Formats: sequence, structure tokens, C-alpha cells
Amino acid sequence: MAIQTSTKKIGLGRLDALLIPLLASGLALLVGAVMLQLLGANPLDAYAAMLRGALGSFNTLADTLVKATPLLFVGVGICIAYRGGIINIGGEGQIVIGSIAAVAVALTFPNLPGWVLVPASLMAGFIGGAFWGGLAGVLKISFHVNEVLSTVMLNFIAIQFMGFLLHGVLMDPTEKDNSIQIPQTQRLPPASDLWRWVPTQLHAGVLLGIVVAILVYIFLWRTTIGYRIRAVGLNPVAARYAGISVPRYQVLAILLSGAFAGLGGAVEVLGVTHRLFTDGSLTGFTGNAGFNGIVAALFGGLHPIGTIPAAFLFGALLVGANSLQRSVQVPSAFVTTLDGLVVIFVVSSQIWVRRRNLQRSTIESARTEISHPSEVESEPAK
Repeated sequence: MAIQTSTKKIGLGRLDALLIPLLASGLALLVGAVMLQLLGANPLDAYAAMLRGALGSFNTLADTLVKATPLLFVGVGICIAYRGGIINIGGEGQIVIGSIAAVAVALTFPNLPGWVLVPASLMAGFIGGAFWGGLAGVLKISFHVNEVLSTVMLNFIAIQFMGFLLHGVLMDPTEKDNSIQIPQTQRLPPASDLWRWVPTQLHAGVLLGIVVAILVYIFLWRTTIGYRIRAVGLNPVAARYAGISVPRYQVLAILLSGAFAGLGGAVEVLGVTHRLFTDGSLTGFTGNAGFNGIVAALFGGLHPIGTIPAAFLFGALLVGANSLQRSVQVPSAFVTTLDGLVVIFVVSSQIWVRRRNLQRSTIESARTEISHPSEVESEPAK
């Protein structure tokens, strides 16, 4: 009987984990509909335009998948950092450093065949992002610098470093817009090389992102290191009492978080932009993927597998924004507001679920004590 009750609770918990974010998103869309009405646009026409712009054809679906890919890489990294009790706001900078490392390897060894150079460039991006994330981790454990502050500051340092390189050792005399391209042979293979019916806009990095999300899930929930990272995030005091080095695994968590963001940057430059460029702004190169990846991770319940559909959803919102602006003359920046509404409602719903579960556990404990009171044996009189 107890086993059946426990199984029922697990099933209800999984159902809540699926339904509550969907209900929260629906409420966010309702609030967005009110805002569209105030802007003088028909909400149904606006949402229909976004849907057509993101999923209306195979080409738009390809655009959505391509836009979702960097969000997925960053979101998976954010999941690792959160599970280790670390807040990583440095996805933008880690994307930039990973892209720089990937391009540096591609340009340093131009004569290597693509099947060797592309994996090497991806690995360089992974290492570059890990280095940039690890800096924040070292600052935290060595000098007690809050990781939110350090990762935000490192974002600005990274974009200025890119500008310095593009005006120096990576300057391309044939380009006039502070950019440098990588050769055709050193790019990620387009999806048309794998399936002839798929548009060339897709690239192999889309599949790589899904594989990475699955592997990170296995790493966090099926390995000893992953268990220790989660233990540190859940209760650092108990983890330290159990003999786990809390600083070591916190650094490892943010290091891996930065590594996957850097890998996302390498995938973006090798598969989409095919060049480094900067307009001097923080998001001019990244397209705000570092921050949108955080949103996708939150919507996905900070779970690697949940981040896959979440990244797709926010990729669709970003792609559909252009169609929204063309069809109903609503600024595409409205999608940023809609993203914020989704995050507010989803995070609020998670807080509500936690409080509800705490109340349930308290009530069940009280019922157990009432139905099975402890029996106190009295000592025999002497």
C-alpha cells in the first residue's frame, strides 16, 4: 500500500512538472494578449503571425532550429551551474571566448582536413568557454567574489577582447566591418550533406546540441561526479559533512557551464555566421543567446532534457518576432517582453509548487503522528 501511494505521488509530481509550466506559459500569453490589445493589434492575428513565421514552412522551421541551438548549449550549461549551487550570468562572454578559440584554431591550421579541423575547433571552443567560466569559479573560492558580479563583468571583458583581436592579430585586410571569415572547408557540414531534402540552413550542430543535452543528463544523474555536483547544490553543509569538497565541485560546475556555452559559440561561428565580427556591443555578436539560454533553462525546469523543448520554444519566439512586426506592425522587441512574462510566471509557479509540496508534507507528517502516536513505556514503580 505504501509503495502504491509513493508511486502515485511520483506520477503526480511528474504530471505537475509538465502541466504547470504549460499553464504558466498560457497565463503569460494571456497577459501578452492584453498588451497587444493596448498596442492596437489583434492578439489572435499577432500570435498567428508569430506561429507562421516560426513554423509555417520547412524553411522557417529550419530557422527556428538554428536559432534554438545556441540557446540549448547555454541552457544545458546553466543547468549544470544551478545544480552545483552556482549562478552563471556569463553565457555571453563564454560564447564569445569559445568562438574566438574555435576561429583561432581554424585559422592556425588551415591545411588540416575538415574532418580533423572541425572537431578540433569545437574542442577549442569547449576549452575556451571552460577557461572563461573557470575564472569566475576561481575568483569565488579564492577571493569570495560573487559569481553574479564576476560573470557579468567578464562578459564585457570578452567582447572588448574580441574587438582588440579583430583590430590586431585577427584583422582581415579584405573586410571593412571588423570581421574575419573562416574558409568553407573549415565549417560545420550543412544538414543537406546528411539529408538531401533538408535546407542548407540547418547544420550538424543542431543534432550535436540534442546529443549534448542527453549526455549532460546522464552525467548529472548517472555518475558519481554528477551526484556530488547536485549534492553541493542541494545542501553544501551536508555535502561538506559527507566529505565532498564544496569549492572544488562549485568550480567544476561553473567550469562545465562555461564550457558548454563556449561550445555553443563554436557551433554558431562554424555553422551559422562563419566569421567573427563585433559592433562593440555585448550582444552584437551573440544575438543575446547567452541571456536567452538562461530563460530557456528556467523554462525547462533547469533540467537538461527539459531544456531541449524550451530552447525550441524560445527559438520559435525569436524567429516569429520578425513576422509579427511585418504582419501587425508590432515592434519585434515585444517578444523580449513576452520572454520576460514567461519566465516570471514559470518561476512563480515553481515557487508555488514548492510551497504546496512543503505544506503537503507537513500535513502528512501531522496525520501520521495522530494516527500512529508514539508509545512511551512507563518505568515500573520501585
